[in-house]
Amino acid sequence: METTLGDNLLEALRMLHNGCVLLLDKNPERISYFKSIFQFIDYELEAVEDPDQLQARLDDRKDDLCVSVMLSPDLDAKQKSKMADVVRKAEGCPALLQLLGSGEQSETLPTESPLIGTLSMPTHYEELIGLLTKAQLFQENSRNPNGGQRPLELFRSLSGNSRATKQINKMIEQVADTDATVLVLGESGTGKEVVARKLHYNSSRRGKPFVPVNCGAIPADLLESELFGHEKGAFTGAISSRQGRFEMADGGTLFLDEIGDMSMPMQVKLLRVLQERSFERVGSNKTIQCNVRIIAATHRNLEEAIKDDKFREDLYYRLNVFPIEMPPLRERRDDIPVLVNDLIARIEKEKRGSVRLTPSAVMALSQFKWPGNVRELANLIERLAILYPYGVVDIKDLPEKFKIGMVTTMEPTGDLPNVTVSGDEPGVVESVPRLPNEGIDLKSHLNNLELSLIRQALDESDGVVAHAAKRLNMRRTTLVEKLRKFGLQRTQEATGI
Repeated sequence: METTLGDNLLEALRMLHNGCVLLLDKNPERISYFKSIFQFIDYELEAVEDPDQLQARLDDRKDDLCVSVMLSPDLDAKQKSKMADVVRKAEGCPALLQLLGSGEQSETLPTESPLIGTLSMPTHYEELIGLLTKAQLFQENSRNPNGGQRPLELFRSLSGNSRATKQINKMIEQVADTDATVLVLGESGTGKEVVARKLHYNSSRRGKPFVPVNCGAIPADLLESELFGHEKGAFTGAISSRQGRFEMADGGTLFLDEIGDMSMPMQVKLLRVLQERSFERVGSNKTIQCNVRIIAATHRNLEEAIKDDKFREDLYYRLNVFPIEMPPLRERRDDIPVLVNDLIARIEKEKRGSVRLTPSAVMALSQFKWPGNVRELANLIERLAILYPYGVVDIKDLPEKFKIGMVTTMEPTGDLPNVTVSGDEPGVVESVPRLPNEGIDLKSHLNNLELSLIRQALDESDGVVAHAAKRLNMRRTTLVEKLRKFGLQRTQEATGI
């Protein structure tokens, strides 16, 4: 099913976990202003009036996942410095934000203070989201500098929410713990080796070796020795005996990548090994038995290669016991927000820095066609982590090819006709509802739109409120209140099942 921009935005916003900001301020108008903004983004804002109350609330909330402190613009430099020291010493690694009044200049705080940025008034949505994302990143890195709390091995994961990815994961579960030969098909960079490693890890062979071989990267005259090994003196340069990949993988899994690039003579020898489960080293007549599970992969169309006499039909049927086809990334755009998170987590775990992307940046990535598939996405995330270390990347920070020609389409609200207008970025246009000449009742119109989206979320979640709330990126209790408001309670909704 085609991914909508709304779906991408919801998934991107899930990157920003729900959290709390403690606002040290006595001004009731500012407090009300920020409470309405934070409620809109499903963030909690708690106002505290004095340093003692701030200290008490920091002590109470020391175990919260995301607590930040925002300082009033009414504080002078000395008071801000004192508060920065309080925040720096608090448990839970809270981040510090400065709130600036109109035209006010930022006060200089001690370099050791946990200040991650300033927020101007009136507040811009992108600026706020960027600072909250940066605060979350600051806290994660402060609490877990070595990455030990975030165990993520990408080669064991096949991440994504698309129907195709879920189907592939289901197929892997079904075949993993068998000895059936698996043929993984798909374009370069789609994650064929990820599938192979996950098959191995979820099988009874996971305690044994996983041995990959790129059949297209090894010269044809050396591939036999590479696979089966050789004896000393078998050919010029063979100064000692050497095990082949089949022997190395004994009891485990042998992954034959780019099998479609293997020469015809070598295909004959491989076919015999697959049939007999035995082989001889080059230069030896001693038969060696092998207990190896074979997983093969290729980006080529093997059926076309058979017609062109470039691949043996009998070998194809020997390998094609259980085929798994990897769709290109452009056909599973729902996976992109999840993949972005996982790729960032891998960079963090490997201590190669970090970065965060704004929802609009993730939306832009979701519209790109990705000729290099997941490998190209991984390269981009690594490049952004180098260019913007521990920073927040917006759409304007992306390379030009991800911005040119991007069309952002807003869902039409009600029956209003659409009109195309220029966007904020060069080459970007937006399709937005046109205001009728006679005007509209905005409150009623927005209520109708909200009601329509809630009904869609409930229908897609089979009426389960918790799942619908996740689809709408809001708290379950908030959705329950809205259901009461619109009179949408059903039996299972009222009970919260």
